[in-house]
Amino acid sequence: MQVSEVLRVKGNTLYTVSPDDMLSDCVITMAEHDIGSLIVMDKGRLAGIVTFREVMRVLAKRQIEHREGPTRPVAEIMVRDVMNPDPIICAPNMDVNELRRMMLTNHQRYLPVMDDTMVMGVVSFHDVAKAVLEEQGFENRMLKAYIRDWPAEG
Repeated sequence: MQVSEVLRVKGNTLYTVSPDDMLSDCVITMAEHDIGSLIVMDKGRLAGIVTFREVMRVLAKRQIEHREGPTRPVAEIMVRDVMNPDPIICAPNMDVNELRRMMLTNHQRYLPVMDDTMVMGVVSFHDVAKAVLEEQGFENRMLKAYIRDWPAEG
């Protein structure tokens, strides 16, 4: 199975933000759509990714700084301040097993799928697990059908 098949199972909705957007708006978008990442686009090109990991890191850092003195209000934090500007990417023709290895090795739950300079989507660890489960279910049904139709020995 290839990454393109994971995207097909997942669907092609892509949620994007700009580096100049407010992080608070990103959190609202992520919560409303039950998603864990947003692609950051700047002038039509991939500029980075914002995931719940970056949100949690900035909130934790802010809390620590707040103990030491006044901090900037959360509402003023910009996407560019917290985004991962150099996300690990994958290609649509990458094998899913290689994708899983890459996600595990690099501790990344969300990877942009790029075809040259075009963002095709984002695959999450959840998307991969769901696609693999569906593929295994299909294979199991095919094997069971094959076994039922096994020719009798004569």
